[in-house]
Amino acid sequence: MTDCPCCSGRTYAECCQPIINTQSASSALSLMRSRYTAYQTGQAEYLYKTTHPKTRGQYKLNEIEDWLKENNWIKLEIISVEHGNINDTRGIVEFKAYYKNKNDAIEMLHERSTFLKENAQWFYLDGIINPPKIDLMKKVLRNDPCPCGSGKKQKKCCGKNN
Repeated sequence: MTDCPCCSGRTYAECCQPIINTQSASSALSLMRSRYTAYQTGQAEYLYKTTHPKTRGQYKLNEIEDWLKENNWIKLEIISVEHGNINDTRGIVEFKAYYKNKNDAIEMLHERSTFLKENAQWFYLDGIINPPKIDLMKKVLRNDPCPCGSGKKQKKCCGKNN
């Protein structure tokens, strides 16, 4: 049994493989982990299909395939997870992913990704590269920008149901 590339500590067969095979993740975090695994194992079609239809047009399958061939993914580090559970329709996962580029130099991708669930399926929507640090001790007011990075005011985004 081989360890799952997503660094979960579980085997590939019990972690990301079933999600990739069925294209059905139970949470934003499990989709994030399975997408990282797809990057490492060169599964461009999965990456394309699990991108939200709203932003999917920004990507071309052959460009994803070329990019996967040029990079070798090494390690995934989850920084934080906000929402994105089975009963949620939105989630945010902040992570750092380490890889070797085509010149064999080690690089790091730091992103805060937004995920949406529609018709019981999670999708990657978009992400903020090198996101600003969020002061968790600061009270977010209704008219402040939402700390999730959506660009909306708190009252129209994550604070909508409060």
